[in-house]
Amino acid sequence: MQLQDILYSQGFGTRRVCAGLIQQGLVQVYESNEAITPVEYRQSATEFAADGLRLRVQGIDWPYHQKAYVMLHKPLATECSQKPSTYPSIYTLLPSPLRLRPQKGAVQGVQAVGRLDQDTSGLLLLTDDGKFIHRMSSPRHHVPKVYEVIVKHPLSDAQVNKLLAGVVLDDDPKPVRAAACEAVSSHHLRLTLTEGKYHQVKRMVAAVSNRVEALHRSQMGGLRLPDDLAPGQWRWLSQADLASISA
Repeated sequence: MQLQDILYSQGFGTRRVCAGLIQQGLVQVYESNEAITPVEYRQSATEFAADGLRLRVQGIDWPYHQKAYVMLHKPLATECSQKPSTYPSIYTLLPSPLRLRPQKGAVQGVQAVGRLDQDTSGLLLLTDDGKFIHRMSSPRHHVPKVYEVIVKHPLSDAQVNKLLAGVVLDDDPKPVRAAACEAVSSHHLRLTLTEGKYHQVKRMVAAVSNRVEALHRSQMGGLRLPDDLAPGQWRWLSQADLASISA
């Protein structure tokens, strides 16, 4: 691929903007995986093998990804919307190239795989791979999601057992069951769900006569939110991470 096309595919602007960055000497390329110092190129038509390529654009290192897969530690008081109504958008936490990655000729950027409410924190995946979003969102795939729930009233064995046996929500006569459920402490419930109904955790806890005070998603499939990823921070997903989600 030509260098300007590589930059364009990564979300660094239109092809004209990308060509300008190159001509101004603002783009450097690591010529091999072992290279410590990148080499500057000023010809936008210079061709490279894109897979495994590492770039430095305006002083920022950027690995080439044909498709972007990232995790975000979603903080509280943020909305999973491009057009938030009350709180800041999670997309403002991401660097510009992730928000501007082109899809089918249009600027669409990465999209959240499902949503977390403004008062819910934790693991959120984002990608520009539409098939991955569909697969992760489809109820047929039953990807387990683990939530750390702080409740208002002390937990009882009866409440845990009811959540495991199934509770009826007001919009569906079919009982909804937790895939796993344990009382970590008197007010800390760890709940695993394989469905994605509207406000499901809050409504299930309410159905056993308790109330959610705080909600945090800690895991999706076999992928746990890393302890060293602070609220508001993001990182690329590795191939091992992607494999662990459906493991």
